[in-house]
Amino acid sequence: MARIKEMNLGEVAPDAKPPVCKIMDFGKFKYQQKKKEHKAKLKQHQIVVKEIRVRPKTDKHDLDFKIKTARNFLTRGDKVQVNMLFRGREMMHINLGMGVMKSIAEALSDLAKVERPPIQEGRRMVMLLVARK
Repeated sequence: MARIKEMNLGEVAPDAKPPVCKIMDFGKFKYQQKKKEHKAKLKQHQIVVKEIRVRPKTDKHDLDFKIKTARNFLTRGDKVQVNMLFRGREMMHINLGMGVMKSIAEALSDLAKVERPPIQEGRRMVMLLVARK
């Protein structure tokens, strides 16, 4: 029947008993499947890790501005990684950096939770924040 209509015979449900086949135009079928996959891909949201860099001596106003930026990232559903870089003698005052990290976490506590607490990695301290549902 498929040859008479100059079309293809496609297997729709190979696991069914008996297997189900359909007379169709295979090129058109592949095109429709590709379109369906493309539409599904448009609807999904990729989680992106955004980075904010601060220093232990970052001023209050600058810190507020960076917190505001992080708030925008979190409302979009992205993760925020807060990086703090220590230079020279700042390495002696890691406790100041820890205080700044805690203040950032407290300022964003209504919108985010800490996925990875502040961890010292050489000259850098890293904290990861994730938006609450």
